[in-house]
Amino acid sequence: MGQETLYLKWRPKDFDDVVGQSHVTRTLKNASRSGRIAHAYLLSGPRGTGKTSIARILAKALNCQAEPERRPCNQCPSCLAIGQGRFLDLIEIDGASNRGIEEMRDLREKVNFRPNEGRYKVYIIDEVHMLTREAFNALLKTLEEPPEYVVFVFATTEVWRVPPTIRSRTQRFDLHPIKLELVESRLRHICEAESIGRDDRVLAIISRQATGSLRDAISMLDQIASIGEGVLTAELARSVLGTAPDQAAEHLMAFLLDRDLVPALELVSQLVAEGFDMRQFSQDVLELARAVLLLRLGVRPEVDIASETLAHLSDIGQRHPPETLLQLTRVFGQAAEQVRSGHLPQLPLELALVEASNQLAGALVPPPKAGATPQAEARSAPARRPASAAQPVARRPTASTQPRAGPTQPAAGAQSAVTLERLRKLWPKVGAKVQRRDRTLEPLLRSAEPVKLEGSVVTVGFAYPFHRSCYASALELEVLLQALREVGGQALEVECVVAPPGVPASEVSLAETPNALKDASLEEDPLYKAAIELGGTVKLVE
Repeated sequence: MGQETLYLKWRPKDFDDVVGQSHVTRTLKNASRSGRIAHAYLLSGPRGTGKTSIARILAKALNCQAEPERRPCNQCPSCLAIGQGRFLDLIEIDGASNRGIEEMRDLREKVNFRPNEGRYKVYIIDEVHMLTREAFNALLKTLEEPPEYVVFVFATTEVWRVPPTIRSRTQRFDLHPIKLELVESRLRHICEAESIGRDDRVLAIISRQATGSLRDAISMLDQIASIGEGVLTAELARSVLGTAPDQAAEHLMAFLLDRDLVPALELVSQLVAEGFDMRQFSQDVLELARAVLLLRLGVRPEVDIASETLAHLSDIGQRHPPETLLQLTRVFGQAAEQVRSGHLPQLPLELALVEASNQLAGALVPPPKAGATPQAEARSAPARRPASAAQPVARRPTASTQPRAGPTQPAAGAQSAVTLERLRKLWPKVGAKVQRRDRTLEPLLRSAEPVKLEGSVVTVGFAYPFHRSCYASALELEVLLQALREVGGQALEVECVVAPPGVPASEVSLAETPNALKDASLEEDPLYKAAIELGGTVKLVE
C-alpha cells in the first residue's frame, strides 16, 4: 500500500484538532458531553474548512464509550472503528450521486432499524444541496420526527440551495474560511512533524494560494514536498503552483496608477510566457486594488502586503478620487471572475487594464497650482448651478480639468471631426458604453438623441422629464460624458433638456415647458404607463 497522503494523515481526530472553527466545535463538544443532542445539524461553508471532519468527530463523540468529559477519546472500540471507516452505524451518503427520490425512500426505510453497535445511528449527507426537490420532500417527514436514536448531519457549500423547510428543522452552523495565519501555523506544525525542510516564504505562498481552505493548503504542501529535494524553496513553490512573484502585482498596480499602460500590459505578457497562473494573479491584483481604495478612504486593510508597498501605493492613490478607485476595483473584480484556463487566460486582465487606464485618464485630479490656496482655488473656480428639475443640466468644461495626454484625448484638429449627424449615428454605441458602466441608465437613452451641437457642447433631448431627471446628478452625467468622449473621440460637454418628438430643442427647456406639455409627455412615458397599469401612483418631485 502506498504512503498515506498528508491531508488524510493530518485530518482532525477530535474537536480540539479542528483549526479556525471554535465557534462550531465548542458548541458541539458541550452538546455531546451534556447529552443535549439535536436530531439534525446543518454544516455550511467553503470547501476544505472541516465540515465532513466535524461531522465524523461528532459521530465519534455520540458513540464514544469513555466518560462524557473525554469524548471522543479515540481509544475505545467505537472511536477506533469510526476512524478506520468500519463503524456500521455511521452511514455517509454523497448527495451528488445519491440525489433521487428512490435513495431517500430507501434511507427512510432503514432509519427504523435500531443501531447495531452504538448508541446512535448517524447519517452524514455530504453536498446535501444536490438532492432533488422530490428527494427533499421524501426526507422531510423523517427529518421532522426521526427516531430518538438517529442523528442527521448535512454538509453543504451552497446552503442557499437547501430548501427552507429543511433548514428550519436543523441546527445550522456556518464555517468560515480559515485565516491566513492559522493555515500557515498548521502547515509549519506539519512540516516539523514530517521533517520537511523549507524556508518560511514557502508556507506564506501556499497559504495565500489556498484562499482559506486548509485541506487545499495541505494538499499543495504534499505536492511540493513530493517534487522537492531537500529544502523547499519559494521558487519551487511558484513553479509548481504557477504563482507569480510577490512584486508582480505591486508593479502592475504602480504602473497603472502612474498611467503607464504599456509596461503594465508587457508585464502581463511576460507572466503568461513564463507560465504563471492568471487566475491567482488576477486575484492578487484585485486584492491590491481593494487595498488602495480602502487606504484612500482612510481604512487600513488586513492584507498580507508589506507596509512599504502599501505606503507607496497609497501615495500614488491619493492623486485619484475615491470614485475612480472604486470603478477600478469593480473592473478588476469582474476580470478575476472571468479568467479561465482557456486559449487566452490573460485577456480579461488585459481588457481590465485598458478600461482602468481610460478611467484614470478621464478622472485624474490635477495638482494644485504653485502658491495657490484652497480658498483662492475656490474663488477662481466658475460658479456651478445646482442641478434641479427647472434647469438644464450642464457639465463644466472638461478641457480645463482633463489632461490632454492619454488614449481618450483627441489629436490636434479633431474638434471639427464631430458633427451632429455623426453623433446621432453613433448614439447606439454611446448607449452600449453607458450600459457597461451602469445598466440602469442605458434604457433611458433610447428615448433621447443629440438635438444640437454648438462647439463642444452637445444638447441631448429626452422625450420625458423623468428620463432627463435621471441624469441630473454629477455621477450619472459623468457616465454619459465618458461614453461620449470614448465614442466621439474628443472631450465634450453635455446639456440635458426635455425635447418631446416633433418639438425643436431651441423651443423647449425645462424652465419653459408648459404644464400641459409636461403632463402630455408624462402620459406617454412607458415607465409611467407600466406603473398605472399595475395599480400604482406616480409622484412628481420638482
